[in-house]
Amino acid sequence: MVWSRNRKIIFLFSSILGLLMVGLASFLPFMGAKAAAPKAMLTLTARQAQAAANCSKKTASPSQYQVIGNANTVQWGYFSKKSPPVLAVHSKDYVTMDLITHHAGDDYARMIQGDPGIESIYQWTASEKGVKERGPGVHVLTGPVYICDAEPGDLLEVRIVDLKLKPSGNPKYAGKTFGSNAAAWWGFHYKNLSQEPKPREVITIYEMDATGKQQYAKAAYSFKWTSQTTPDGKSHATIDYPGIVVDHGKVKETLNVLNGVKVPLRLHIGAMGLAPKEADIVNSIPPGYFGGNMDNRHVAAGTSMYYPVSVPGALFSAGDAHAAQGDSELDGTAIETSLVGKFQFILHKQAKLAGTILDKVDYPLLETPDSWIVHGFTFRNYLAELGPDAQTKIFQLSSLDPALKDCSTKLRDFLMNGMNLTEDEAYSLMTVSGDFAITQVVDGNWGVHGIIPKAMFNPKQIKPKPVA
Repeated sequence: MVWSRNRKIIFLFSSILGLLMVGLASFLPFMGAKAAAPKAMLTLTARQAQAAANCSKKTASPSQYQVIGNANTVQWGYFSKKSPPVLAVHSKDYVTMDLITHHAGDDYARMIQGDPGIESIYQWTASEKGVKERGPGVHVLTGPVYICDAEPGDLLEVRIVDLKLKPSGNPKYAGKTFGSNAAAWWGFHYKNLSQEPKPREVITIYEMDATGKQQYAKAAYSFKWTSQTTPDGKSHATIDYPGIVVDHGKVKETLNVLNGVKVPLRLHIGAMGLAPKEADIVNSIPPGYFGGNMDNRHVAAGTSMYYPVSVPGALFSAGDAHAAQGDSELDGTAIETSLVGKFQFILHKQAKLAGTILDKVDYPLLETPDSWIVHGFTFRNYLAELGPDAQTKIFQLSSLDPALKDCSTKLRDFLMNGMNLTEDEAYSLMTVSGDFAITQVVDGNWGVHGIIPKAMFNPKQIKPKPVA
Protein backbone atom coordinates (compact mmCIF):
# COMPACT_ATOMS: atom_id res chain seq x y z
CA MET A 1 0.00 0.00 0.00
CA VAL A 2 1.12 3.56 -0.66
CA TRP A 3 0.46 6.39 1.72
CA SER A 4 2.71 9.30 0.86
CA ARG A 5 2.17 11.44 3.90
CA ASN A 6 4.63 13.28 6.08
CA ARG A 7 3.88 12.94 9.73
CA LYS A 8 5.93 13.79 12.78
CA ILE A 9 6.35 10.99 15.31
CA ILE A 10 6.57 12.19 18.88
CA PHE A 11 9.06 10.25 20.98
CA LEU A 12 7.93 9.42 24.49
CA PHE A 13 10.77 8.62 26.86
CA SER A 14 10.06 6.17 29.64
CA SER A 15 10.34 6.80 33.34
CA ILE A 16 12.03 4.40 35.69
CA LEU A 17 8.65 2.91 36.50
CA GLY A 18 7.94 2.35 32.81
CA LEU A 19 11.22 0.53 32.37
CA LEU A 20 10.44 -1.75 35.30
CA MET A 21 7.01 -2.52 33.86
CA VAL A 22 8.51 -3.43 30.50
CA GLY A 23 11.05 -5.69 32.15
CA LEU A 24 8.35 -7.49 34.13
CA ALA A 25 5.79 -7.89 31.36
CA SER A 26 7.67 -8.22 28.10
CA PHE A 27 9.36 -11.59 28.30
CA LEU A 28 6.96 -14.41 29.06
CA PRO A 29 7.05 -18.05 27.99
CA PHE A 30 4.72 -19.68 25.49
CA MET A 31 2.53 -21.54 27.98
CA GLY A 32 -0.45 -19.20 27.89
CA ALA A 33 1.59 -16.08 28.60
CA LYS A 34 1.25 -12.82 26.70
CA ALA A 35 4.05 -10.45 25.84
CA ALA A 36 2.13 -7.26 26.49
CA ALA A 37 4.53 -4.57 27.67
CA PRO A 38 3.60 -0.89 27.69
CA LYS A 39 4.93 0.72 24.52
CA ALA A 40 6.69 3.69 26.03
CA MET A 41 9.67 4.73 23.93
CA LEU A 42 13.01 4.01 25.53
CA THR A 43 16.38 5.57 24.93
CA LEU A 44 18.72 3.31 23.00
CA THR A 45 20.89 2.79 26.08
CA ALA A 46 17.90 1.80 28.23
CA ARG A 47 16.61 -0.57 25.56
CA GLN A 48 19.98 -2.28 25.22
CA ALA A 49 20.29 -2.62 28.99
CA GLN A 50 16.84 -4.14 29.26
CA ALA A 51 17.47 -6.61 26.43
CA ALA A 52 20.86 -7.58 27.84
CA ALA A 53 19.26 -8.49 31.16
CA ASN A 54 16.81 -10.83 29.47
CA CYS A 55 19.40 -12.22 27.07
CA SER A 56 21.49 -13.45 30.01
CA LYS A 57 18.90 -16.18 30.55
CA LYS A 58 19.51 -18.96 28.03
CA THR A 59 18.19 -22.53 28.09
CA ALA A 60 19.87 -25.62 26.66
CA SER A 61 17.08 -26.24 24.14
CA PRO A 62 15.12 -23.69 22.05
CA SER A 63 12.37 -21.88 23.93
CA GLN A 64 8.88 -21.13 22.63
CA TYR A 65 7.11 -17.81 23.13
CA GLN A 66 3.86 -16.18 22.17
CA VAL A 67 3.02 -12.56 21.44
CA ILE A 68 -0.67 -11.73 21.52
CA GLY A 69 -1.62 -8.90 19.18
CA ASN A 70 -2.99 -5.96 21.14
CA ALA A 71 -2.41 -2.24 21.61
CA ASN A 72 0.65 -2.91 23.78
CA THR A 73 2.46 -5.24 21.38
CA VAL A 74 2.20 -3.43 18.04
CA GLN A 75 3.63 -0.37 16.36
CA TRP A 76 1.37 1.20 13.77
CA GLY A 77 2.92 2.40 10.56
CA TYR A 78 6.67 2.29 11.19
CA PHE A 79 9.85 0.37 11.88
CA SER A 80 12.08 1.93 14.54
CA LYS A 81 15.46 1.25 16.08
CA LYS A 82 14.15 3.16 19.12
CA SER A 83 11.17 0.91 19.83
CA PRO A 84 11.46 -1.14 23.04
CA PRO A 85 11.18 -4.87 22.33
CA VAL A 86 8.09 -6.82 23.33
CA LEU A 87 10.24 -9.93 23.59
CA ALA A 88 13.89 -10.98 23.66
CA VAL A 89 14.84 -14.38 22.21
CA HIS A 90 17.95 -16.37 21.45
CA SER A 91 18.94 -17.91 18.15
CA LYS A 92 16.85 -21.05 17.42
CA ASP A 93 13.97 -19.91 19.66
CA TYR A 94 10.38 -20.02 18.37
CA VAL A 95 7.82 -17.21 18.57
CA THR A 96 4.12 -17.42 17.72
CA MET A 97 2.72 -13.99 16.83
CA ASP A 98 -0.66 -12.53 15.96
CA LEU A 99 -0.46 -10.57 12.70
CA ILE A 100 -3.33 -8.09 12.71
CA THR A 101 -4.55 -6.48 9.50
CA HIS A 102 -4.66 -2.71 9.24
CA HIS A 103 -7.82 -3.06 7.11
CA ALA A 104 -9.99 -4.60 9.83
CA GLY A 105 -11.95 -1.33 10.07
CA ASP A 106 -13.48 -2.04 6.67
CA ASP A 107 -15.89 -4.41 8.47
CA TYR A 108 -15.83 -3.97 12.25
CA ALA A 109 -18.40 -6.69 12.96
CA ARG A 110 -16.53 -9.38 11.04
CA MET A 111 -12.88 -8.44 11.57
CA ILE A 112 -12.67 -6.68 14.97
CA GLN A 113 -15.70 -7.28 17.18
CA GLY A 114 -15.29 -9.94 19.87
CA ASP A 115 -11.49 -10.10 19.74
CA PRO A 116 -10.16 -8.14 22.75
CA GLY A 117 -6.70 -7.68 21.27
CA ILE A 118 -7.91 -6.30 17.95
CA GLU A 119 -10.53 -4.19 19.71
CA SER A 120 -7.78 -2.60 21.81
CA ILE A 121 -5.72 -1.79 18.71
CA TYR A 122 -8.66 -0.15 16.91
CA GLN A 123 -10.08 1.61 19.97
CA TRP A 124 -10.71 5.21 19.00
CA THR A 125 -12.96 7.67 20.77
CA ALA A 126 -13.11 11.45 20.84
CA SER A 127 -10.71 11.44 23.79
CA GLU A 128 -8.27 8.57 23.14
CA LYS A 129 -6.85 5.95 20.80
CA GLY A 130 -5.78 2.44 21.70
CA VAL A 131 -2.63 3.02 19.64
CA LYS A 132 -1.93 6.74 19.86
CA GLU A 133 0.77 6.98 17.20
CA ARG A 134 -0.39 5.91 13.74
CA GLY A 135 1.90 6.54 10.83
CA PRO A 136 3.75 7.68 8.86
CA GLY A 137 2.88 4.35 7.21
CA VAL A 138 -0.19 2.17 7.60
CA HIS A 139 0.70 -1.34 8.73
CA VAL A 140 -0.01 -2.80 12.15
CA LEU A 141 3.33 -4.46 12.96
CA THR A 142 3.63 -6.86 15.87
CA GLY A 143 6.91 -6.44 17.69
CA PRO A 144 9.71 -5.69 17.70
CA VAL A 145 11.41 -8.89 18.82
CA TYR A 146 14.98 -8.44 20.05
CA ILE A 147 17.39 -11.17 18.90
CA CYS A 148 20.07 -11.73 21.53
CA ASP A 149 23.65 -11.29 20.29
CA ALA A 150 22.55 -9.90 16.91
CA GLU A 151 24.95 -7.20 15.73
CA PRO A 152 25.35 -5.09 12.58
CA GLY A 153 26.91 -7.22 9.85
CA ASP A 154 25.18 -10.42 10.94
CA LEU A 155 22.46 -12.12 8.92
CA LEU A 156 19.15 -13.11 10.52
CA GLU A 157 17.29 -16.10 9.12
CA VAL A 158 13.57 -15.99 9.85
CA ARG A 159 11.92 -19.35 9.28
CA ILE A 160 8.16 -19.21 8.77
CA VAL A 161 7.17 -22.45 10.46
CA ASP A 162 3.40 -22.04 10.12
CA LEU A 163 0.68 -19.59 9.09
CA LYS A 164 -2.98 -19.95 10.00
CA LEU A 165 -6.07 -17.81 9.55
CA LYS A 166 -7.04 -15.99 12.74
CA PRO A 167 -10.74 -16.70 13.34
CA SER A 168 -13.28 -13.92 13.75
CA GLY A 169 -13.91 -13.14 17.41
CA ASN A 170 -17.59 -12.45 16.77
CA PRO A 171 -19.73 -15.49 17.77
CA LYS A 172 -22.04 -14.65 14.87
CA TYR A 173 -19.21 -15.60 12.50
CA ALA A 174 -17.74 -18.55 14.40
CA GLY A 175 -15.34 -20.60 12.29
CA LYS A 176 -14.97 -17.83 9.71
CA THR A 177 -12.21 -15.42 8.83
CA PHE A 178 -12.66 -12.30 6.72
CA GLY A 179 -10.38 -10.15 4.64
CA SER A 180 -10.52 -6.95 2.64
CA ASN A 181 -9.28 -5.96 -0.80
CA ALA A 182 -9.09 -2.21 -1.29
CA ALA A 183 -9.01 -0.95 -4.87
CA ALA A 184 -7.71 2.41 -3.76
CA TRP A 185 -6.14 5.67 -4.90
CA TRP A 186 -2.60 4.34 -4.55
CA GLY A 187 -3.39 1.40 -6.88
CA PHE A 188 -1.68 1.18 -10.25
CA HIS A 189 -5.11 0.86 -11.87
CA TYR A 190 -6.59 4.05 -10.42
CA LYS A 191 -6.08 6.30 -13.46
CA ASN A 192 -7.05 3.54 -15.89
CA LEU A 193 -10.70 3.02 -14.94
CA SER A 194 -13.18 2.62 -17.77
CA GLN A 195 -16.55 2.62 -16.03
CA GLU A 196 -18.24 5.45 -14.15
CA PRO A 197 -18.00 6.83 -11.58
CA LYS A 198 -14.38 7.81 -12.03
CA PRO A 199 -12.38 7.92 -9.90
CA ARG A 200 -13.64 5.55 -7.20
CA GLU A 201 -12.33 3.37 -4.39
CA VAL A 202 -13.98 -0.01 -3.87
CA ILE A 203 -13.70 -2.38 -0.93
CA THR A 204 -14.40 -6.09 -1.48
CA ILE A 205 -14.86 -8.21 1.64
CA TYR A 206 -13.87 -11.88 1.32
CA GLU A 207 -14.99 -14.80 3.51
CA MET A 208 -12.81 -17.80 4.40
CA ASP A 209 -13.11 -20.98 6.43
CA ALA A 210 -10.95 -20.59 9.54
CA THR A 211 -11.02 -24.35 10.23
CA GLY A 212 -8.87 -25.07 7.18
CA LYS A 213 -11.36 -27.38 5.50
CA GLN A 214 -11.87 -25.04 2.54
CA GLN A 215 -8.72 -23.63 0.96
CA TYR A 216 -10.31 -20.74 -0.88
CA ALA A 217 -11.83 -17.32 -0.36
CA LYS A 218 -15.20 -16.17 -1.69
CA ALA A 219 -16.32 -12.58 -2.10
CA ALA A 220 -19.07 -11.72 0.40
CA TYR A 221 -19.93 -8.20 -0.79
CA SER A 222 -18.37 -4.94 -1.93
CA PHE A 223 -18.98 -1.23 -1.44
CA LYS A 224 -17.75 2.05 -2.85
CA TRP A 225 -15.90 4.20 -0.34
CA THR A 226 -17.85 7.26 0.77
CA SER A 227 -16.62 10.05 3.01
CA GLN A 228 -16.12 8.80 6.57
CA THR A 229 -15.95 10.93 9.70
CA THR A 230 -13.55 9.73 12.39
CA PRO A 231 -13.97 10.33 16.15
CA ASP A 232 -11.70 13.38 15.96
CA GLY A 233 -14.30 15.07 13.73
CA LYS A 234 -12.26 14.86 10.50
CA SER A 235 -13.78 13.79 7.20
CA HIS A 236 -11.98 11.32 4.97
CA ALA A 237 -13.17 11.42 1.36
CA THR A 238 -10.58 8.78 0.46
CA ILE A 239 -8.75 6.04 2.34
CA ASP A 240 -6.11 8.44 3.61
CA TYR A 241 -5.56 7.50 7.25
CA PRO A 242 -4.84 4.13 8.92
CA GLY A 243 -7.50 2.47 11.03
CA ILE A 244 -10.63 4.23 9.82
CA VAL A 245 -13.65 2.21 10.95
CA VAL A 246 -16.21 2.34 8.15
CA ASP A 247 -19.75 3.40 9.05
CA HIS A 248 -21.77 0.92 7.00
CA GLY A 249 -24.80 3.18 7.32
CA LYS A 250 -23.00 5.50 4.87
CA VAL A 251 -22.12 2.93 2.21
CA LYS A 252 -24.21 0.73 -0.09
CA GLU A 253 -23.23 -2.92 0.06
CA THR A 254 -23.33 -4.81 -3.26
CA LEU A 255 -24.06 -8.50 -2.80
CA ASN A 256 -23.54 -11.36 -5.28
CA VAL A 257 -20.01 -10.21 -6.13
CA LEU A 258 -17.78 -12.60 -8.10
CA ASN A 259 -20.45 -15.28 -8.07
CA GLY A 260 -19.06 -18.79 -8.39
CA VAL A 261 -15.44 -17.65 -8.11
CA LYS A 262 -13.20 -19.39 -5.58
CA VAL A 263 -9.88 -17.64 -4.93
CA PRO A 264 -7.19 -20.15 -3.85
CA LEU A 265 -5.68 -19.28 -0.49
CA ARG A 266 -2.01 -18.35 -0.54
CA LEU A 267 -1.35 -17.29 3.03
CA HIS A 268 1.71 -15.08 3.22
CA ILE A 269 3.19 -12.08 5.02
CA GLY A 270 3.29 -8.75 3.24
CA ALA A 271 5.48 -6.83 5.66
CA MET A 272 8.15 -8.22 7.92
CA GLY A 273 11.70 -7.19 8.51
CA LEU A 274 14.24 -5.55 10.77
CA ALA A 275 14.73 -2.01 12.03
CA PRO A 276 16.97 -0.02 9.64
CA LYS A 277 19.78 2.13 10.99
CA GLU A 278 19.34 5.24 8.85
CA ALA A 279 16.46 6.92 10.72
CA ASP A 280 14.71 6.70 14.06
CA ILE A 281 11.28 6.28 12.46
CA VAL A 282 10.93 4.59 9.06
CA ASN A 283 7.66 4.55 7.13
CA SER A 284 6.31 0.99 6.96
CA ILE A 285 5.25 1.30 3.32
CA PRO A 286 8.41 1.40 1.14
CA PRO A 287 10.50 -1.80 1.43
CA GLY A 288 14.28 -1.84 1.38
CA TYR A 289 17.43 -3.71 2.30
CA PHE A 290 15.94 -4.34 5.76
CA GLY A 291 12.91 -6.11 4.30
CA GLY A 292 9.69 -4.45 5.33
CA ASN A 293 6.63 -4.19 3.09
CA MET A 294 7.83 -6.33 0.19
CA ASP A 295 4.41 -7.87 -0.58
CA ASN A 296 5.88 -11.02 -2.10
CA ARG A 297 3.29 -13.80 -2.21
CA HIS A 298 6.04 -16.41 -1.84
CA VAL A 299 6.83 -15.36 1.75
CA ALA A 300 4.79 -18.24 3.13
CA ALA A 301 4.94 -21.17 5.54
CA GLY A 302 7.91 -23.44 4.92
CA THR A 303 10.18 -20.65 3.66
CA SER A 304 13.06 -18.71 5.18
CA MET A 305 13.82 -15.01 4.81
CA TYR A 306 17.39 -13.79 5.32
CA TYR A 307 17.84 -10.17 6.44
CA PRO A 308 21.02 -8.15 7.01
CA VAL A 309 21.21 -6.86 10.58
CA SER A 310 21.94 -3.14 10.88
CA VAL A 311 21.13 -2.35 14.53
CA PRO A 312 21.87 -4.22 17.78
CA GLY A 313 19.25 -6.87 18.46
CA ALA A 314 17.97 -6.77 14.85
CA LEU A 315 14.46 -5.76 16.09
CA PHE A 316 12.15 -7.95 14.00
CA SER A 317 8.53 -6.94 13.34
CA ALA A 318 5.82 -8.46 11.15
CA GLY A 319 2.34 -7.63 9.89
CA ASP A 320 0.34 -6.92 6.73
CA ALA A 321 -0.93 -10.51 6.64
CA HIS A 322 -2.46 -11.70 3.37
CA ALA A 323 -4.82 -14.52 2.44
CA ALA A 324 -4.13 -14.23 -1.29
CA GLN A 325 -2.38 -11.90 -3.71
CA GLY A 326 -1.16 -11.93 -7.27
CA ASP A 327 2.18 -10.57 -8.38
CA SER A 328 2.07 -6.73 -8.57
CA GLU A 329 -0.75 -6.19 -6.00
CA LEU A 330 -2.19 -4.13 -8.82
CA ASP A 331 -5.24 -2.35 -7.38
CA GLY A 332 -3.70 -1.47 -4.02
CA THR A 333 -3.93 -4.42 -1.62
CA ALA A 334 -4.09 -8.18 -1.35
CA ILE A 335 -6.88 -9.90 0.58
CA GLU A 336 -5.80 -8.19 3.79
CA THR A 337 -6.59 -10.39 6.79
CA SER A 338 -5.31 -11.41 10.21
CA LEU A 339 -3.11 -14.47 10.62
CA VAL A 340 -1.28 -16.30 13.37
CA GLY A 341 2.33 -16.99 12.43
CA LYS A 342 4.96 -19.20 14.02
CA PHE A 343 8.59 -18.20 13.44
CA GLN A 344 12.00 -19.57 14.30
CA PHE A 345 14.94 -17.17 14.39
CA ILE A 346 18.41 -18.36 13.36
CA LEU A 347 21.27 -15.90 13.81
CA HIS A 348 24.20 -16.22 11.41
CA LYS A 349 27.19 -14.31 12.77
CA GLN A 350 29.21 -12.25 10.33
CA ALA A 351 32.41 -14.15 11.13
CA LYS A 352 30.83 -17.42 9.94
CA LEU A 353 29.45 -16.17 6.62
CA ALA A 354 32.71 -16.19 4.63
CA GLY A 355 32.91 -19.09 2.21
CA THR A 356 29.19 -19.88 2.46
CA ILE A 357 26.29 -19.37 0.07
CA LEU A 358 25.14 -16.46 2.23
CA ASP A 359 28.38 -14.51 2.08
CA LYS A 360 27.88 -10.97 0.73
CA VAL A 361 24.07 -11.20 1.07
CA ASP A 362 23.12 -7.69 2.19
CA TYR A 363 19.52 -7.67 0.92
CA PRO A 364 16.35 -9.67 1.65
CA LEU A 365 16.83 -13.21 0.32
CA LEU A 366 14.03 -15.77 0.33
CA GLU A 367 14.60 -19.50 0.34
CA THR A 368 11.70 -21.80 -0.54
CA PRO A 369 11.88 -25.62 -0.70
CA ASP A 370 12.45 -25.37 -4.47
CA SER A 371 14.01 -21.98 -5.19
CA TRP A 372 16.14 -19.03 -4.18
CA ILE A 373 14.37 -15.69 -4.61
CA VAL A 374 16.28 -12.40 -4.76
CA HIS A 375 14.52 -9.07 -4.23
CA GLY A 376 15.28 -5.89 -6.13
CA PHE A 377 13.87 -2.39 -5.66
CA THR A 378 13.81 0.93 -7.48
CA PHE A 379 16.42 2.01 -4.93
CA ARG A 380 18.56 -0.56 -3.18
CA ASN A 381 18.76 1.62 -0.04
CA TYR A 382 16.50 4.62 -0.60
CA LEU A 383 17.03 5.85 2.97
CA ALA A 384 20.73 6.43 2.22
CA GLU A 385 20.49 7.28 -1.48
CA LEU A 386 17.79 9.97 -1.39
CA GLY A 387 19.07 12.09 1.48
CA PRO A 388 17.18 13.76 4.34
CA ASP A 389 13.86 13.78 2.43
CA ALA A 390 14.13 10.14 1.39
CA GLN A 391 10.83 9.09 2.92
CA THR A 392 9.01 11.67 0.80
CA LYS A 393 11.01 11.42 -2.43
CA ILE A 394 10.66 7.64 -2.65
CA PHE A 395 6.96 7.96 -3.48
CA GLN A 396 7.74 10.26 -6.40
CA LEU A 397 10.57 8.31 -8.03
CA SER A 398 9.48 4.66 -8.22
CA SER A 399 10.09 2.79 -11.45
CA LEU A 400 10.37 -0.84 -12.55
CA ASP A 401 13.44 -0.31 -14.77
CA PRO A 402 15.91 0.25 -11.92
CA ALA A 403 14.12 -2.41 -9.86
CA LEU A 404 14.80 -5.01 -12.56
CA LYS A 405 18.42 -3.87 -12.82
CA ASP A 406 18.87 -4.09 -9.06
CA CYS A 407 17.27 -7.53 -8.91
CA SER A 408 19.24 -8.97 -11.82
CA THR A 409 22.49 -7.57 -10.41
CA LYS A 410 21.83 -9.17 -7.03
CA LEU A 411 20.88 -12.50 -8.62
CA ARG A 412 24.01 -12.42 -10.80
CA ASP A 413 26.18 -11.83 -7.75
CA PHE A 414 24.36 -14.52 -5.76
CA LEU A 415 24.99 -17.09 -8.51
CA MET A 416 28.63 -16.07 -8.91
CA ASN A 417 29.31 -16.26 -5.19
CA GLY A 418 27.05 -19.11 -4.11
CA MET A 419 27.32 -21.41 -7.12
CA ASN A 420 30.84 -20.45 -8.29
CA LEU A 421 29.64 -19.31 -11.73
CA THR A 422 31.37 -16.80 -13.96
CA GLU A 423 29.50 -13.64 -14.87
CA ASP A 424 28.78 -14.95 -18.37
CA GLU A 425 27.48 -18.24 -16.95
CA ALA A 426 25.29 -16.40 -14.46
CA TYR A 427 23.65 -14.17 -17.08
CA SER A 428 23.03 -17.10 -19.40
CA LEU A 429 21.47 -19.19 -16.64
CA MET A 430 19.31 -16.32 -15.35
CA THR A 431 17.98 -15.77 -18.85
CA VAL A 432 17.19 -19.36 -19.81
CA SER A 433 15.90 -20.66 -16.46
CA GLY A 434 15.21 -17.78 -14.08
CA ASP A 435 11.90 -16.00 -13.68
CA PHE A 436 11.65 -12.27 -12.98
CA ALA A 437 8.28 -11.16 -11.64
CA ILE A 438 6.79 -7.85 -10.57
CA THR A 439 6.56 -8.07 -6.79
CA GLN A 440 4.52 -4.91 -6.33
CA VAL A 441 3.90 -1.51 -7.91
CA VAL A 442 2.11 0.15 -5.00
CA ASP A 443 4.61 0.53 -2.17
CA GLY A 444 6.70 3.55 -3.04
CA ASN A 445 9.86 1.53 -3.70
CA TRP A 446 8.64 -0.77 -6.45
CA GLY A 447 9.85 -4.34 -6.48
CA VAL A 448 10.99 -7.09 -8.84
CA HIS A 449 11.94 -10.55 -7.61
CA GLY A 450 14.10 -13.08 -9.43
CA ILE A 451 13.45 -16.80 -8.94
CA ILE A 452 16.14 -19.40 -9.59
CA PRO A 453 15.30 -23.13 -9.19
CA LYS A 454 17.55 -25.18 -6.91
CA ALA A 455 17.16 -28.46 -8.82
CA MET A 456 19.43 -27.37 -11.69
CA PHE A 457 22.57 -27.45 -9.59
CA ASN A 458 24.90 -30.27 -8.67
CA PRO A 459 25.07 -30.18 -4.85
CA LYS A 460 28.87 -30.23 -5.07
CA GLN A 461 28.70 -26.98 -7.03
CA ILE A 462 26.88 -25.07 -4.30
CA LYS A 463 28.65 -23.50 -1.37
CA PRO A 464 27.43 -24.72 2.04
CA LYS A 465 25.17 -22.81 4.35
CA PRO A 466 26.78 -21.39 7.48
CA VAL A 467 26.57 -23.48 10.65
CA ALA A 468 24.05 -21.79 12.95
